[in-house]
Amino acid sequence: MTTATPYYDAIQLIERLHRHFLDVLKVELDRKGIQDINNVQSMILYNIGHDELTVGELTIRGYYLGSNVSYNVKKMVENGYLIQERSVHDKRSIRVKLSDKGKELCELITAMFQRHNEKIAGTELSGERLQELNKTMHMLERFWASQSSFSGI
Repeated sequence: MTTATPYYDAIQLIERLHRHFLDVLKVELDRKGIQDINNVQSMILYNIGHDELTVGELTIRGYYLGSNVSYNVKKMVENGYLIQERSVHDKRSIRVKLSDKGKELCELITAMFQRHNEKIAGTELSGERLQELNKTMHMLERFWASQSSFSGI
């Protein structure tokens, strides 16, 4: 059995935090009576925002743990959250953007983030501490990217 290290603890904590956040988002959807989209799909939708993207661009933009982006996009189109259109420039490429229903959900998620920011204000989770945390996580992201590149083999 290996001894826990700060590095390994960080890996486990990142995964648990991601799951906790998805639970928080699920509770928000349930409170609003939204049953036709799940928490992962909601985050994909939120990350599209005001943009118009291909599924490939969307996959690169966000990391959707254990999710099939193409499947989730299809479900969001079926449920009226996304509009799917062929690219004018490349007929093989399909682009997605938020429908009015998708924009409403995006606004709901933005409001949730604003509420969380207000609740965090005045706690030990100061802006400075969160900025330092983000800086550390970006460094870890760059480290992992360098470890997974084929040039490092």
